[in-house]
Amino acid sequence: MAATLLLSVQDAAIQYGEKVLFENLSFSICEGDKICLVGKNGVGKTTLMNIIQGIKELDEGERWQLQGTSVGYLQQEVHFKPGQTVYDFVFEGLSVDNQDGAQDYKIEMVIAPLHLNLDDKMAALSGGQLRRAALARALVEGPDILLLDEPTNHLDLDVIEWLETYLKFYHGAIVCISHDKAFLANISDKVFWLDRGRLRVCPRGFGHFEEWSTQLLEHEERELKNRQKVLDQEVEWASRGVKARRKRNVRRVELMKIERDRLRADKNSLARMLSKIEFTPLKEEEVSSTRIVAEFFKVHKSYEDEGRKKTILDGFNLRIMRGDRIGIVGKNGSGKTSFLKMLVGELAPDMGKVKLTKDLQFSYFDQKRKDLNPENSLHKTLCPNGSDHLDVMGKTRHICGYLKDFMFDPKMVHHAVSTLSGGQKNRLLLAKILANPGSLLILDEPTNDLDMDTLDMLEDILAGYTGTLIVVSHDRDFLDQTVSKMLAFEGDGKVEGVIGGYQDYLAFKQKRDARKAPVETVIEKPKAQPVKSEPRKVEKPAIKLSYKHQYEWEQLPDKIAALEHEIADLNTLLQDADFYARDIDAFHEATKRHGAATHELEKAEQRWLELDALISSATQA
Repeated sequence: MAATLLLSVQDAAIQYGEKVLFENLSFSICEGDKICLVGKNGVGKTTLMNIIQGIKELDEGERWQLQGTSVGYLQQEVHFKPGQTVYDFVFEGLSVDNQDGAQDYKIEMVIAPLHLNLDDKMAALSGGQLRRAALARALVEGPDILLLDEPTNHLDLDVIEWLETYLKFYHGAIVCISHDKAFLANISDKVFWLDRGRLRVCPRGFGHFEEWSTQLLEHEERELKNRQKVLDQEVEWASRGVKARRKRNVRRVELMKIERDRLRADKNSLARMLSKIEFTPLKEEEVSSTRIVAEFFKVHKSYEDEGRKKTILDGFNLRIMRGDRIGIVGKNGSGKTSFLKMLVGELAPDMGKVKLTKDLQFSYFDQKRKDLNPENSLHKTLCPNGSDHLDVMGKTRHICGYLKDFMFDPKMVHHAVSTLSGGQKNRLLLAKILANPGSLLILDEPTNDLDMDTLDMLEDILAGYTGTLIVVSHDRDFLDQTVSKMLAFEGDGKVEGVIGGYQDYLAFKQKRDARKAPVETVIEKPKAQPVKSEPRKVEKPAIKLSYKHQYEWEQLPDKIAALEHEIADLNTLLQDADFYARDIDAFHEATKRHGAATHELEKAEQRWLELDALISSATQA
């Protein structure tokens, strides 16, 4: 049975002045769709969100919405009224019909996993807490179409993982803009790609988007080459035909010129799409005779929090070597910022020692952007001496060319920092820091407010950086791409160290938790003994797995294999470009089943790991 159509836009056109943003724009949103919306900055993602909401009028075309369909929107900017509490702010997100005390359970249901206090004043919340309050407000009503604009910004990883699970089983449709690739891959089953004024639809989730988009671009490139061959033949023919001054050839020459201009424009468009920015890797500098950059030796640190002692580090030992690439994760308040401040000498430990190598040169990306003066221009920020050139990793670069590397229009060079958006400010600070990052580069939540293109650019730069790198981030894919060691601040002074990226830490954590899982025990009671017999020793309780668990463990491999085979068949079916046109109902059913089967496979694999750990414990006992 086909999913219910909630919203449809057909042959729409949007124009701002002389700039045509959309032309012949068509798309549909059905119940249960999990759509991620991707595209470069300025291609119209926010405008598309506004079209879906119905607050942006179409210059041409039609917009249809199923009667009674509700639309909710999580925006990047959080606006609240003076004096509002978290409860008041979230309560406003309910429709008028539902604004009564009987709906309090809905508010409590979404607030609890987001770690917010209903009575706290909105004005007193941190940036991350404000973001969570806005998320609760967007979720509380459970709209039929939920629009999410960068929902993972400023969220802890545990909240992001909760949100992923929530959205996977969300009853309505979702359209999400995010730079968090892992998040998009986990929640989506369809991609809307805004590319050079067109909306292209990938019928599978973001995890398949790169392969799918690459195939499209390669096909487009082949078409352009074929068109070039035809054009070359036309040019050769025209050089003979014009000389003959035959009137019937004039129109053909004109068409050839038009095609040449179109081909040139299409080639330039594709080149911009495929362009990669190249950076000169930083040369390794001699910091000292030793390879040790910093050393923490039996470090203790704690704070007083509402009259209670809060332990941040407890006998913490760490040696950071030159060339290390360390990722840091943890909840707010777990000690990440204190660790960084001790590393750069801004904070002293309560006990223990922190040793730094002599002449340590470090660059620090602060997520609060304290190093950016809002009154300064972009020019003064990058070239405080007034020059038009700056040193970038040993090379002299013109400021306009360098700004283009970070996706700025050179015309903005004299604009004030205060006029920039959050994402633009982050890009400017990255440009300032990465010009000469020194031997130690510290990045505290660098991915917030960045689009995917800037994120890819940052990953490319860091791949060529040969110094010591420390990254605090909630972006799991970014960590997997950039670091080779993980430090997880888990609270109460506990810090876990793991070799690898975030996925390696996650696997380590799952194995550790599985080992800690409770094991069913059967205590064999000693049989009654004759009164005069010698007292026998009572054996230790034997650890046994119940028959139910033993049977489940034996059956799971077959279930996993069957699910893997089913998913492979569905992948083959969905890769058929004509499948959608042949049978739209079957296509939707296959897409829905693919998502469900993938989720079942993940659960089955996780359950097998848990039971396998129990069996290992029983065997060792």
